[in-house]
Amino acid sequence: MTQPALNKPPLLVFTDLDGSLLDHDTYNWQPAAAWLSRLERQAIPVIPTTSKTRTELLALRQELGLEHTPFIAENGAVIGLPPSWQHARLDRDPASPDGLVVKTPSMDVDYIRRRLDVVRERHGLRFRRMGEMALAEVRELTGLSTAGAEQAMAREGSEPLVWEDDDARLQALHETLRADGLRLTRGGRFWHVMGAVDKGQASDWLVARFEALRGYRPQTIGLGDGPNDLALLAATDMAVVIAANHGQPMPLEGSRIYRTRAPGPAGWSEGVSHWLTRELGWSGDLED
Repeated sequence: MTQPALNKPPLLVFTDLDGSLLDHDTYNWQPAAAWLSRLERQAIPVIPTTSKTRTELLALRQELGLEHTPFIAENGAVIGLPPSWQHARLDRDPASPDGLVVKTPSMDVDYIRRRLDVVRERHGLRFRRMGEMALAEVRELTGLSTAGAEQAMAREGSEPLVWEDDDARLQALHETLRADGLRLTRGGRFWHVMGAVDKGQASDWLVARFEALRGYRPQTIGLGDGPNDLALLAATDMAVVIAANHGQPMPLEGSRIYRTRAPGPAGWSEGVSHWLTRELGWSGDLED
């Protein structure tokens, strides 16, 4: 693992993607490019923490220059460890062509799908699972290309769904799933069903892994725009709630919470700049 820059405390940046580092509609990330480059130069890991699948992230990590950092996929159901984050004895996987080791703390997606089908039939609920949608429908709902939609459908530990019933019955689904050891959380486009995991638990696991490898705890920043980011934002030392128009409550308060004026990657840069210049004393010059 690369040494952090001198005179700067060790720092991990956990970030949501859609609506945060990536524009919600266009998936553009260029407004965040300058800060991403600066963090890379200072050897500060930027860790995608997202509802996206591992398959989606493998290509995105290369595009964003994050292929050497860990990732959290499917809202905490999948954790990817590059070689520098692996224990030499416990994690190495010679069969992994890219050196990644993947942890799956959640339940298997096939079990989740079977339980959802049983619950839907038993209670007469109206929703559609991603796993039963046609590829064209996933493309329409997400705005993704055919290849991108195929990657989004390659689930391992969670199942997105489109809710088509009323709010009272949604609460019944929450309670029924909880009795099965499953969790329902809201993302930007879908509700997501998974085991008893979330982004906050996964980020805590990676912080503990960093501490085990390095011998000291890093500071952490979390950035997100939606309800499925609340657990992450509550778990980090400094949090950024990125402006969004989803209309869902983001009930976080306190001096460790910063709410941006700008949405998407511009808001991401605004939030990173706020904490690194105000709290950690970086200069405003992006050319360190």
